[in-house]
Amino acid sequence: MYPLFRWKHPLFRRKPESMRLNFLDPGLRRDDELRDDEQRINQGFAGIHKATTRLISGLLAGWLMLVPATSARAENLYSDLPDIGDSAGAIISPEQEKQLGAHMMRQLRQSGIVLNNLEITAYLSSLGQRLVANSDEPARQFTFFVVNEPSINAFAGPGGYIGVHTGLFMASENESELAGVLAHEVAHVTQRHLARAFETADSLSVPRMAAMLAAILVATQNAKAGMAGMAAISAGSMQYQINFTRSNEYEADRVGLQTLANSGIDPYGMPRFFERLQKNSRLYGNRPPEFLSTHPVTTNRIAEATSRAEGYPSGEIDNLDFQLVRAKLKVFNFSDPQQVMEDVQRYRDKSETAKVYKKYEYALLLARIGKRGKALEILNRLHRDDPDRIMYRIDMASLYADSGNYGKAFELYKDALSLYPGNLTILLPYAQTLLVSGKAPQAYKILSDIIKKQYSNPLIYKLLAQAAEETGRKVESHGAMSRYYNLNGNTGQAIQQLQLAGREPGVTDYENARIQAKLKELQELLEEEHGME
Repeated sequence: MYPLFRWKHPLFRRKPESMRLNFLDPGLRRDDELRDDEQRINQGFAGIHKATTRLISGLLAGWLMLVPATSARAENLYSDLPDIGDSAGAIISPEQEKQLGAHMMRQLRQSGIVLNNLEITAYLSSLGQRLVANSDEPARQFTFFVVNEPSINAFAGPGGYIGVHTGLFMASENESELAGVLAHEVAHVTQRHLARAFETADSLSVPRMAAMLAAILVATQNAKAGMAGMAAISAGSMQYQINFTRSNEYEADRVGLQTLANSGIDPYGMPRFFERLQKNSRLYGNRPPEFLSTHPVTTNRIAEATSRAEGYPSGEIDNLDFQLVRAKLKVFNFSDPQQVMEDVQRYRDKSETAKVYKKYEYALLLARIGKRGKALEILNRLHRDDPDRIMYRIDMASLYADSGNYGKAFELYKDALSLYPGNLTILLPYAQTLLVSGKAPQAYKILSDIIKKQYSNPLIYKLLAQAAEETGRKVESHGAMSRYYNLNGNTGQAIQQLQLAGREPGVTDYENARIQAKLKELQELLEEEHGME
């Protein structure tokens, strides 16, 4: 878990969602919106500090441990717990954790802080799953997602949901540092640190607990919205406490280092990142990040992590995919065309001798100012030198599609799928390009095959809804949109879509039975959500 440092990384601009999946437009925010958000956050934190200092400080430690309890019980929370690592004493079951995590994810998507960029999320998931495969519980299910925030933070939520802020990507200088953070968060989950925090979990419903978790997290990004969410849930009548123990942190460091070594990744990435964060904390004067005020990254902790790292063999320090992702995030930081032009000028003279990821960054900058042809020349050269790099293929296909050259885009997508069959980061933009080019039946075939694998990415269902609509499958279109709204935490709209599906002419008895069963489930969920107000 890592502090919410406010380094100068402009927040991505968020645009209204559309059916286009242009890699140059991932739904990010403008700098002026960032300034407004930061002003609201700074103003809001003053009130938060007075009313919920203990609650927020624990969250800023990086992982969520929600405990509904009286203040007396909270003070003695860890006095009667079994030894760390003894899962037999856990209060909340794995299935309850899974449900809680899924509901929390719905709330986070509803808040708009989850970044739905396929390539960046796919990279993070790949790295995360590599660590999980070499952890204490390789069979445990984890979900890795990106939080659209410039602050340096990561957190582990219930059910193996691990969020990483975009600012953490930018603050990590190499993949081993990012992996060190992920390994630490994975360890919090595998060592059951979160599950043990739910001492009286049975006193709350899963939706209520999940909503509180999400509201607390949102409060660290948008104080006004987050506190409003908590007020709506608790109605001022419940007290919550997020607890942090130093022993959990040291254990997560120790277990995380073992996971890094088992994964063939440089274990020094973790203490190296700790040390740099500690040094930069001095830049904040009398207003350090809340985490450093209550749970400092101490010299002893850094020394212990370094000492433990010395006992493992060296491993991989960096990976090109990590640097490509950072390059993409950096380019998307720019909202001012003049900034982009200045960077284009700066790269122009040395682009031929630059490192590969700098050439890639230059190509993206050129694409941002509409010079697709020049951008494609660079990407094609990179692709010829490294034909298996999936990111080059997707970016080129997107640029060709934007230029109206759908034939070339389809050729690239099909070629990529021959190498990586079933890869979602290829299939979704391929299906989207098919829809844009008027090939809805082909898009429908791809998307209907995808949902058989039970993916939880909302974009799949939004695309399927369009494909079903354009191929005359009205009932299925409403059903897909219902699923889309449900995954995004919009229960009321999900219900409306199912009601529309039930009124479509020609709906079969079987379809109607399924619709009514799902309607009952969603209506019960909506009643619980309304009960929190």
